[in-house]
Amino acid sequence: MSGKAVAPARPVRGAGVQTVYEQLRLAIVNLDLPPGSPLDEVRLSQQFALSRTPVREALVRLAGDGLVTTLPNRSTVVAPIDFERLPVYFEALTLMYRVTTRAAAQRRMPRHIAAMRQAQAQYVEAVARNDAVSMISTNRDFHLAIAEAGGNSYFTSWFSRLLDEGRRLLRLYYYAAFDDHLPRKYVDEHEAIIRAIEKGDADRADELAALHAAQIVRQIQSYIARDVTATMRLSDKPARRSRSARAS
Repeated sequence: MSGKAVAPARPVRGAGVQTVYEQLRLAIVNLDLPPGSPLDEVRLSQQFALSRTPVREALVRLAGDGLVTTLPNRSTVVAPIDFERLPVYFEALTLMYRVTTRAAAQRRMPRHIAAMRQAQAQYVEAVARNDAVSMISTNRDFHLAIAEAGGNSYFTSWFSRLLDEGRRLLRLYYYAAFDDHLPRKYVDEHEAIIRAIEKGDADRADELAALHAAQIVRQIQSYIARDVTATMRLSDKPARRSRSARAS
């Protein structure tokens, strides 16, 4: 993974707050802008060919998303990944996997199943290409299609934010654990969830969603534990910094 300075390759003339927000947000969640990267308003305004006002407004929105942080000296940086909060994050994420999938099985319509299958097809293609960035975005689309089928806009909004917050973590995990070659089981689990929802089997859909979330959480926790252990100093030799430490 590279540490690109900023998302746009060329100045985006005539763009506004939304364009700056979306392009910076994409660069952050895909780790093109790693945690701790400085975000200078003057330099960004030059690169986007805009005044500092829309850049500043975009940074405020990103701060609201928890993706950037303003330091005491008033400089702005990409927010670190808060590994200490992961247990609480995983608890919320697992709950949203379950409630949205159960609700989808109870309320789905044919158009919802079609949307799930379309998102799943795009996910399968991304997995086949070993395209981690697309895997993460299409996985998000798949689970949000399920949330939409559940018919609760609050759940959909909350789940969307949780999935977005986890994109940087997934990007690190796919790269470190699989070298972006994702196992087929993730695809198969999605297919099983679709079948349960289509049949209207809420209990089975809930069970599959819980298992799907649990194995992802378990594997990420295992990866983090291994990575932290690798940095422990057991001799007089300097400890190697891990990917997760470098990311934060």
